[in-house]
Parts: sequence; C-alpha cells; structure tokens
Amino acid sequence: MPIRPIRRIVTGLDREGRAVVVSDGPAPHVRTSPYRPGVAFTNLWTTAAMPVPVRGLADPVTPEMRLEPPPNGSNFRIVEFAPERSYIGDIDAEQARAAFAAMGGAAHALAEGEKSLHPFMHRTKTVDYGIVLSGEIYLVLDDGEALLRAGDVCIQRGTNHAWSNRSEAPCLVAFVLLDGDRL
Repeated sequence: MPIRPIRRIVTGLDREGRAVVVSDGPAPHVRTSPYRPGVAFTNLWTTAAMPVPVRGLADPVTPEMRLEPPPNGSNFRIVEFAPERSYIGDIDAEQARAAFAAMGGAAHALAEGEKSLHPFMHRTKTVDYGIVLSGEIYLVLDDGEALLRAGDVCIQRGTNHAWSNRSEAPCLVAFVLLDGDRL
C-alpha cells in the first residue's frame, strides 16, 4: 500500500517583515520500518526550546528521527497506520525493538519479558496530543484499550501504550509530542 504524501506549508517573514510562504510541498522527512509494513512517520516540525523561536528560514526537521522530542522541545508528525492483521502475529520482541530503532526510539520499546498486550507497546516521557484524522485505531494500554475514530483526540501522558489498526483501511493520526518529566 503506497504511503500518502503529506503536504507541508511553512510560513516565515521576508526581508521587509511581510508574511510569506517559505516552502510548500510534500514533507521531506518520512520514516518507515520493514517490521511494521505500511506504517509511515512523516515528521513535519521539531522545536528544541521554550519559548519557540519563530524567526529563521532553516528547516529544524532532520533526516534522523527520534521518537521523543529534544529536551524542552516538541515533535509534530503525522503517522499513517496500515491495517496490521497480515503481520502483527509474527512480530516478536526483537523485531519490535528493531522497528523502534528505525524510528529513533529503541530505548522506548518494552523490555523482554515485560507484560505487553501488543508487540509495539512502548513508553515515553512525553505528553502526546493525538488527533485521528481518518480511519480508526485502538489505543492499547496496560489495562484495557479505547477505540478512536476520525475526529477523536487522545492525550497520552507518559504511559505504556501502543496503536493498533485492526480495521481494513489505513488510519491517519496527527501527533504533537511535548517533552515531559516522569515523576
């Protein structure tokens, strides 16, 4: 299944201080993993400080990807989750860690032997705002799950979790991850 390109428009100021479009086109930073077919992370923007500098023309998103944002920063991305029925039963803990490594987050995969209701359970020290743009997806937690559909929002606060597309159609979710501090 081909990955849907995400159009990214970035604004800025010209030399006279007028608002202009700095770039307009497919987001150039897309990551996939052979261990999770049809899942694509499109990184749209990254910040590394609060307050966020709003000036400058440089694109802060780099080809390297980290699952979590930089300290005091944020990540904005859209993730396309393909249906997982055809492969999810074949994923073991080692393959899940390799998939997270491809996404810059090997350390966030659950350790071998930890209780997991889904092979891609992981935890981060972030507050994540997830907005389902299309399709449906299950948020899997240590003790239960919730089905989210287009228009639903999840605020995920540093918990063990996974995203499971059990439908027959792709699901598109926009995520904003904010650096957090585990208490």
